[in-house]
Amino acid sequence: MVTAKKEERREQLLDSSQLARQIVDIVEERKGTDIVLIDLRGFSPFTDYFVIATAENERQLRALLRAVEERLSEAGVEPHHIEGTPESGWILIDYVDVIVHLFGPEEREFYRLESVWANAPVVLRIQ
Repeated sequence: MVTAKKEERREQLLDSSQLARQIVDIVEERKGTDIVLIDLRGFSPFTDYFVIATAENERQLRALLRAVEERLSEAGVEPHHIEGTPESGWILIDYVDVIVHLFGPEEREFYRLESVWANAPVVLRIQ
């Protein structure tokens, strides 16, 4: 059963821009680094935003994944699906309108998602 408070919080987060910024805040609080929010509206048919961040190690990847999942779940927002593992150095959390990419440093350099989507505007970057 969804409480009235959860329902209200879910309605507040349904806007993809607000959801993306909430995710950025969570990742920043848990000490993710080189956080980038890319606006893919008009560039991608499958999502509105990418949130990309680096974790220094497997333990931090696990903590970031857990923090994003738990905080958004409390707000009534569940991921469509999750790919990758902390052990692989890469995690994708798909919230449909916002896709979160969490990388270890080497994996971030290998995939270079910012380069792939270089024409899309960067909404914010937190070094």
